[in-house]
Amino acid sequence: MDEAEIGEDYRDAVLPGARWEKRRFVRCDFSEADLRGLVTQGCTFDECDFTRADLGESRHETSAFRSCTFDRTVLASVSWRGCSLLGSSFVNCRMRSISARDTDFTLVSLGRADLRKLDLSGLRFREANLVESNLTGVNLRDADLRGARLLGTDFSDADLRGAKLDANGFVQAKFSGARIDVDMAITFAAAHGLVVS
Repeated sequence: MDEAEIGEDYRDAVLPGARWEKRRFVRCDFSEADLRGLVTQGCTFDECDFTRADLGESRHETSAFRSCTFDRTVLASVSWRGCSLLGSSFVNCRMRSISARDTDFTLVSLGRADLRKLDLSGLRFREANLVESNLTGVNLRDADLRGARLLGTDFSDADLRGAKLDANGFVQAKFSGARIDVDMAITFAAAHGLVVS
């Protein structure tokens, strides 16, 4: 990997369609930058600011965005493959058309995010903040939601079969019409004070 770029100012940069490979950015400012169609492979971004940046139609493979800020960032049709978003924060971002595979959302803040009908199967959301997020109709099969904050999270009509979820999540979130497996049904019943015999 190349030597890290530390504290660089990319504000208002116009770099549509750029291709970055094995680059490292630390505390860089990408706010309001035009990064539409950006392609990254094996890059790392630590504590970078993407406030109001345009990342629409960008593709990221085996890249890491750790403790980054995405505030009102354009994320339409973004693709993440084998990436880590550990500890990053998403605020008022449009995320309904994102695509993610083998990607780690551990400790990510997605409070009040609109994630309806996305395919998030098999992803890791351990200790993520999903408070009041809209996950209606989402595919979360085999996802790991252990330790996630789920107060007011809406899982209506979601597919949660095989997902890992703490008992308190079953009390705090909404599950109308959600599909769950037998083990989850037992946990749900126990979380609501029912005795299964």
